[in-house]
This record gives sequence, structure tokens and C-alpha cells, in this order.
Amino acid sequence: MYSQTVSSAPISQSELARQLFKMTWPMLFGVLSLLSFQLVDSAFIGQLGVLPLAAQGFTLPMQMVIIGLQVGLGIATTSLISRVLGANEPERAKQLGGLVVITGGIGVFAICWLIWLLRGPVLNLLDAPLNVYPVIDAYWPVWLGSSWTGAMLYFAYSLCRANGNTMLPGIMMVVTSILNMLLDPLFIFTFDMGLVGAAWATIVAFGIGMLAVFPLVIKRHWMSFQFEGLDIPASIKELGNIMAPAMLSQLLPPLSSMFATKLVASFGAATVAAWALGSRLEFFSIVVVLALTMSMPPMVGRMLGEKDIHRIKALVNISIKFLLGWQLAVAAVLFIASPYLAELLTSEESVRSVLLIHLTWVPISLGSLGICMLMVSICNALALPMRALLISGLRLFICFLPMLWIGIQLLGLNGLFIGAMVGNFAAGIMAWVLYQQGINVAIRKYCTE
Repeated sequence: MYSQTVSSAPISQSELARQLFKMTWPMLFGVLSLLSFQLVDSAFIGQLGVLPLAAQGFTLPMQMVIIGLQVGLGIATTSLISRVLGANEPERAKQLGGLVVITGGIGVFAICWLIWLLRGPVLNLLDAPLNVYPVIDAYWPVWLGSSWTGAMLYFAYSLCRANGNTMLPGIMMVVTSILNMLLDPLFIFTFDMGLVGAAWATIVAFGIGMLAVFPLVIKRHWMSFQFEGLDIPASIKELGNIMAPAMLSQLLPPLSSMFATKLVASFGAATVAAWALGSRLEFFSIVVVLALTMSMPPMVGRMLGEKDIHRIKALVNISIKFLLGWQLAVAAVLFIASPYLAELLTSEESVRSVLLIHLTWVPISLGSLGICMLMVSICNALALPMRALLISGLRLFICFLPMLWIGIQLLGLNGLFIGAMVGNFAAGIMAWVLYQQGINVAIRKYCTE
């Protein structure tokens, strides 16, 4: 027999909502700042010419591998440490924090070094033209350094979130993004360093972030390198059990995107351009979802450590209701503003007409897509990484891509976007069903008496 909660305190919906808001709003501004920095960074690099843009394009697949590792470890960090804190083991939580930083630092460094050593075969596999090789030889050492610096800062943010603090990472994400945007033109144009200057700007900005965050993490006792009493191999294995599926989950969207782009390309370049613009708008439209996927896992993990399943269910229900209402409002705004947005984003009539179709059908389904993304994060927080991976895989390869293909076959160009809408709705329903099953698995696994 098991008990679904060991807490005798009554569940206050308003108190949970306040906690959720307090944890989420710093992440919201942090995510917005990161998105803005990436757009500005791309705009500056776009002024450098074809070869730097090509070099950055061939960098993206390698960047996905590094980001997959750091995000996977970050998810494992949040899940495990928050659960340990909920079980009232603060010393072990500190030790795990130190272990994460050491493991992540060594792991990302090894991946970066391997990418550099194998750059020739990798570029050959990607069919990179020979005139790009010199640019990459100059750019990749500094870019890999910026990737390592960014990963280390991300691990520090993960420790903050695992300990229930989203304010510090939220503020520092804004600060480092603004700093990066200010340094970009200085390094790229004033110092005449070109593409390499963009990577140096990132190293400086993230390096300053590390110097600011890590001392605070140590001061607040969220990290320790004193490992007496900690079973290091078992702890690394526990981190790996969550990290590996989470890493794989990060690599699925790019693969799905390749297949989707191939389907879209059958309608011509204008449709591909409209699809890319619409996808970028979608990313900004679900920024609240992205913030929730960062703020909720530490809350859920701690409640799981406390064996307080009732509060987990209440928290998830609150977030779902808010998410659906918010995304419905966003969809209404996008629908009303679609003619003006299309005019603003492109001067090509052929692209504008396709983008209008996109904005007519897809935004209404982003709430359901948000539920799916949130359930992936919740399942990771519930220490059910394989279920989270299953949800990600089913969303992309059972719900989304097949619906695109079916929509195209039945309705042509309009069917492409109707298929995307239906696929998002199906993904949300599927994710909710799998979460409901998963919460019962978590009860049996962690809340037995």
C-alpha cells in the first residue's frame, strides 16, 4: 500500500498559483532576453557576407550536440537535486551540485575537443565547400570556447533553479544577453574580428556571468566539492539515467524539422520562407510555455521528494488552465494582427500570402503544443525520463509529421497548416494521457510506505 501524500497541510490553490508566478516570471524575462540576443547576433553576422553565414550554418549541427548534453544534464540536475531537497537531505544536494559542475565541465570539454579533432571528417560529411574550411578553422576554436563557457553558466543556473531560485538566473540571463548584444558590434566591427569576434563577445559576456553567479552559488551552499559519504558512481549513474533520455529528446526536434522542411519544400521557396517566419513567430508566442518548463520542474521535484502528490496534481492543473487561457489570448491577437505582421515581416507577396494561412490555422493549437512540452518537463521532474522521451518522440513522429503529410495529400497547401494544427492538438491530448499514467507510476515508485 502507498500514501499519495505525507503532508497534512491543506492545499491552497491561490498559494500554489503565487508560488508558480514567483518562480516563472524571472524565467520569462530571461528567455525573452536570450531569444532577442540570438536574433541580434544573427543580424550582425548576416552583415559579414556569405562565407561567415555558411560557417555558422555548418556549426549548427555541432551546436545541437553540445546543447543536448548541457540541457540533458541540466534537466537531470533539477530533477535529482530538487527531489533530494524535498526529502530533507541538504548536504547531499550540495554534493550533487559540485558533482554536476565537475561532470558537466569535463563532459562538455571532451565533446568540444572531439568536435575540433574531427572537424575535417564532419565538414566532409556535411558537404562543406573547401572555401569554408579556413573560416571554420579560425572560428571553431573560439566558438567551442564560448560553448563551454555557456554550458558552465547553464549548469550554475540549473543549480539555482533546483534550489528554488529563478530570480538569480533570470536576472543574469537578461544581463549577459544585453552585454552580449553590446559587445557584438565592438568585437565584430570595431576590433575587425568578424565572425570570430561574435564568439569572443559571447565568451566575455558568459565569462562575466560565471564570475557573478558561481560565487553566489557557493555562498548560498548550493554546491560543495566535499564528497565524503556520497556514493559518486551511484550518483553519476542516477544523473545519467535522467540525462541520456533528456539528451536524446533534445536531438529529436532538429531531426523532425529536417523531415518537415522536406515536406514544405515541395511547395517552393516562398512556402519554405513563410514556414521559417511562422516558426520564429511561434517560438516567441510560446515564451510563457518555455518559462514554465524551466520554473515548474524544481517545484515538482521538491514536492515529489516530500511525497506530496496532491500538491503536484494541483500545481499541474493550475498551470494547464493558465496555459490554455494565455495561449488562446495569444492566438486571438495573432489572428487579428496577422495582416500587419505579414506586412512587417516580408515584402514578398508570395511569402506573405502563405504566412497568412499559417497564422490562420496554427496559433490556435499552440496551447495544446504547450501542454505537450510542459508534460515532458513534468515527467523528467517526476524521474520518468523515458516517459518524457516517449512523449517527445510520439509528438514529432506520430502526431506532427504524419498529420503534415496527410494534410498535404488531402488539402494541398492549406492542408499543410491544418495538419500542423491537428498534430499539435493530438500531441497535447497524448501527452496529457501519458502524464496521467506517469503520475501513478511515480506514486508507486517514490511514495510507497
